[in-house]
Amino acid sequence: MKIKIKKLRTGAILPNYQTKHSAGMDLHACVEKPITIKPSETYAVPTGISVAIPEGYEMQIRGRSGLALKFGIGPANGVGTIDADFRGEVCAILVNNGKDDYVINPGDRIAQAIITKYEKAEWNEVDKLNETVRGSSGFGSTGK
Repeated sequence: MKIKIKKLRTGAILPNYQTKHSAGMDLHACVEKPITIKPSETYAVPTGISVAIPEGYEMQIRGRSGLALKFGIGPANGVGTIDADFRGEVCAILVNNGKDDYVINPGDRIAQAIITKYEKAEWNEVDKLNETVRGSSGFGSTGK
């Protein structure tokens, strides 16, 4: 799939796959100087790119497992979505859940992007839903 992408500033790095079978493309910080995210702080890290995602697709912004495990750094909103009609700068909204300050340098890999297809839902309001074995049980009702 070909997707139009625009560099907004000098120093922007295009998203790239690190291995042949990577599902996610690394996103890089496009900052002029290092930024520090203190514990419990949230920061929108710019990538210096904007994209034109095709209709029927989204670009999901996800965390990098190494940053989460080693430093407690991850997306503040779980998974971010870049919609097909958004043309602004792609940013990774990161939160520092760790115990120490975390420094992001220009060009650092800060998140990953996955392009995924989605379906539009059309609600069909009814008076009754079909029964299932599980029913309304939830919140750990199936075990650990």
